[in-house]
Amino acid sequence: MVWFWYFLIYSFLGFLVEVAYVRLVGGVKRDRKCRLVLPICPVYGLGACLILGLAPLGSGPLWVALSGGLAATGAELALGAFYRDVLGVQFWDYEGIPGSLGGLVCPAFSLCWTVLALLLVYGVHPLAAGVAARIPAWLAPPAFIVLAADIVVSCAALRRTGSTEVLKWYAVE
Repeated sequence: MVWFWYFLIYSFLGFLVEVAYVRLVGGVKRDRKCRLVLPICPVYGLGACLILGLAPLGSGPLWVALSGGLAATGAELALGAFYRDVLGVQFWDYEGIPGSLGGLVCPAFSLCWTVLALLLVYGVHPLAAGVAARIPAWLAPPAFIVLAADIVVSCAALRRTGSTEVLKWYAVE
């Protein structure tokens, strides 16, 4: 069950990273969540879980950086392709960046994931693991139901409209 909490924690932290990044670079699209209700970016949750799963298979920072960068890039490619090809939407597009693969991944952001893998394993995860360990077991079933419902409704809405704008139910025009 701890991996479920890791996924949620890192999906939420990834959402915060996205918001901070967009504000820092003055991006146009201010809303960065990928679900209708929950403020999460699942690509970060999946990427973090892959990085954490691979980290013990090798040793040292070089292993964490290389395997983590590849794992996070793989997560970004897989989820980006799912969003684009199955749901008909794109949350990110690296098309104009040199070395981009279908606009879904690019060397510049793969390098960012490599650095973030080190930060995750050696800095953030010891704290997040402590938080996850303190979450009461009874909270898992309702959290899972909320997440599953949000995924189903979000995916249906994205597929039906073909636009990420459908997730901004709270926006006042």
